[in-house]
Amino acid sequence: MEPIFLQKKKFSHPQQAGPVRHTLSEVFPETATDAAALAYVLSCLPRTHAPILWVQDHLSARETGRPYLAGIGAGRAIITINLSRPVDVLWTLENSLRCHTLAAVIGELWGDPNAVDFTATKRLALRSEASNVPCWLIRHAATPNLSAARARWRIGSAPSALHPHDQQAPGMPRWSLDLFRAHHARPAKWTVTYDRTTDCVDPLPLPRNREVGARDGTARQLTG
Repeated sequence: MEPIFLQKKKFSHPQQAGPVRHTLSEVFPETATDAAALAYVLSCLPRTHAPILWVQDHLSARETGRPYLAGIGAGRAIITINLSRPVDVLWTLENSLRCHTLAAVIGELWGDPNAVDFTATKRLALRSEASNVPCWLIRHAATPNLSAARARWRIGSAPSALHPHDQQAPGMPRWSLDLFRAHHARPAKWTVTYDRTTDCVDPLPLPRNREVGARDGTARQLTG
């Protein structure tokens, strides 16, 4: 399965994590329109100049919006496809994974369509592993039913870090990650900070007894 980037690491050097075999990962945003899930997916993609194929069904595009290309970065070539039927999204993802020149394939689906079953996800996982192209399936407003995805995540936004120059302004973004099922890792939960300048994901320590800071939302140890 793909590496779980939970140590401070520059994604521009993925070879530091050792040999990687990509596969299918499934992501469930904590709230249907939370962009943290998509942000984490983008932070995990291989840093190459190869294009990304991004496929949305009609409801996902309508409710969450289309990819904001300017925010992703000019160095990324992105091919976007909008389809009406979930079955067409799955067909497009599976056949696109035959292309070894893609950096990644991302699919967004809304709800629990009948087409998204164990067989469909198994086909995506096998195709992704055969081509070694990562496939991320983002499930908005969905239930984590039976799936062959090798890693399954719940991801949401967390209070941002304290801004170093303005305590009233948001700092670096933080995400809540819940890896609730994985083939080659134990289920676990983290809160991580994403550093835009270094392109790093940094896990925060989770103290046993803690309270939420009023200013920045960080956890601090209780005293006394």
